[in-house]
Amino acid sequence: AGGFSFGVEIGREGLMPVAPGARSVLAGADAVLNPAAFIHEAGQSAVRRDSVRELSARFMCAYVRACAGPTESTAEAVYAGHSIIASAGDVLQETTALERESVSILADVDVQYLRAQRLREPGFGPGCDSGLAPAFEAGDACIAHPVRTVMLAGLRLLTEKDRLLVPPSCAPYIPADSEEADELCLDIFNIQSTALAERLVRAHARTAVIGVSGGSDSTLALLVAARAMHLNGKPASDILAVSMPGFGTTARTKENAGRLIAQLGCDTREIPICDAVMQHFKDIGHDPSVTDVTYENSQARERTQILMDLANQTGGFVVGTGDLSEMALGWCTFNGDHMSMYSVNAGLPKGLVRRVIGAVAGAL
Repeated sequence: AGGFSFGVEIGREGLMPVAPGARSVLAGADAVLNPAAFIHEAGQSAVRRDSVRELSARFMCAYVRACAGPTESTAEAVYAGHSIIASAGDVLQETTALERESVSILADVDVQYLRAQRLREPGFGPGCDSGLAPAFEAGDACIAHPVRTVMLAGLRLLTEKDRLLVPPSCAPYIPADSEEADELCLDIFNIQSTALAERLVRAHARTAVIGVSGGSDSTLALLVAARAMHLNGKPASDILAVSMPGFGTTARTKENAGRLIAQLGCDTREIPICDAVMQHFKDIGHDPSVTDVTYENSQARERTQILMDLANQTGGFVVGTGDLSEMALGWCTFNGDHMSMYSVNAGLPKGLVRRVIGAVAGAL
């Protein structure tokens, strides 16, 4: 539980049908170390990088490849000197190919994360390591092998007091490379749009009803709905975009929402909710000068009631706008804005929502 273990595979053993590294991770290894000597060929750097990334993802481990370099080359070939550290499908550090100087690379590996991910995968479940190396004792470092286990003493694991080599990213789900990030975001957008398009067809929905505030969540939901209608061969006017200004609505957000709705060509309706909410306060005996949770949640629930009724009225369903950050933190109103028939942003953290909008805007 508290120890660290690793397996070793030499050279091209990782490419075998049943690799030693696979048997090592089934026996409990957190990492696979791969000393190798690959002859360098044009265009092979990306192939090696993808291979290490794929192995770390498939084994759900840290995979470390250290390659012999040009200074160890023979007259017939040049060795790559391409070393890579990957974890769970992400390349953490790597050297450039054909590096003639001695270069060391270091990376932080979250072993607890790897073990937690394995618990979710049936391939790492009980019985998968039958006949392999025995379980490792906590606090020991060892090399896992299908036949034997070698215990190493004197190694110290990092603790919470140790400083990480690379500070954790605020947005680990967004690639650092802008082109790669745009490609990922457009792929996400296409997944959202295709899923919503299919749901609209299967539900025989004539309209998609969305509450539009001018914020990032409703902006992305509206863009997704417009794309979904296009995929279904339907006009954007089949989207009913509803603006429901309340006590805290600002002119800027209202204008932003109006411009986007007009540009997309959606059907629109503005329904102020202040009078309805004030009547509700009167009904339940709430002082509107007390801006507590009742004050805030009453507005969200009034908006949801309007959207649900409009969906019934137009033969459609409500497209939810809430994102993963809001749902994870509980930053939404129960029986209010967390309610919908299909929430297109439910799997996206707030930071990713904004990044997807930027990628879509850049692609238009």
